[in-house]
Amino acid sequence: MDLDPALLRAFVAVKEAGGFTRAAQRLHLTQSAISHQIRRLEEQVGRQLLYRTTRALTLTEDGEDLLQYAEKILQTLDSMGQRFRPSPISGAVRLGVIENFMGDRLPTLLCQFARAFPSVRLDVSVGMNLDLIPMIKAGELDLAVVMTAADGGDGTPLRRTQFVWVAAESFDSPPGASLPFAFFPAPCINRHVGLTALEGTSVEWHVVFTSPSQQGIRAAVLAGLAIAVLTRDDVEPGMRVLDGFYGLPSLSDVDFTLIWSTGGKTPAAVEFGKLIVDMAGLPGGAVVR
Repeated sequence: MDLDPALLRAFVAVKEAGGFTRAAQRLHLTQSAISHQIRRLEEQVGRQLLYRTTRALTLTEDGEDLLQYAEKILQTLDSMGQRFRPSPISGAVRLGVIENFMGDRLPTLLCQFARAFPSVRLDVSVGMNLDLIPMIKAGELDLAVVMTAADGGDGTPLRRTQFVWVAAESFDSPPGASLPFAFFPAPCINRHVGLTALEGTSVEWHVVFTSPSQQGIRAAVLAGLAIAVLTRDDVEPGMRVLDGFYGLPSLSDVDFTLIWSTGGKTPAAVEFGKLIVDMAGLPGGAVVR
């Protein structure tokens, strides 16, 4: 049975409004048009749906059953229409993001945004050694997720973690030997925090591995080749934290922070920022400052 949604909508309106006149007003139709639609619906289902008198209107048993189906069908159609309605937001969003902030969730975020705002073009830069803050200040990006000192910067803090010294579980270095390190190339906050901490110690050290990729640094660590500075969230099986060992001091806390360029809060960029905040588990109202 192929029922016209317009007939179902008229039927539901009659029931909710309690009569043909009010239903016609709600749907911006004439009363005779509503009456005609109800007659057509009854003809299509082959059942009487309403008891009509001069004083009251009630549903038949078949009408009660049809009402339940009609409400579900219309709700589904309305949801589908909302999902595929052309978005009024267009333009472009230029996002910069630290590689280890979203990980496997980034493709999901991009897909979700592209479905919701198909008229918006995305330009996403991902990496550990991208100088995102100067790019924001220069207007080369609309928004970015960066790592900043805890409580130490403008923007919206998304998540707090801690830097730690990390090595393979099997890593061992003879007493007094120079410690091997793996670093991201500059500019990188991991590198800056690590080198600054080492300068305040008497530890002998050298660089044996450099990679712009989080995966490259992890590979060097897991191979037992070097010690690296990672966030505690990035420690994975096969690694151990070395804070307090080999004379290595504890490192600072760090915030993942959402920052904006001066002119970056376009409607499209604000919507993207809301998705980032939602993914980080913060209240949606915390996006724009």
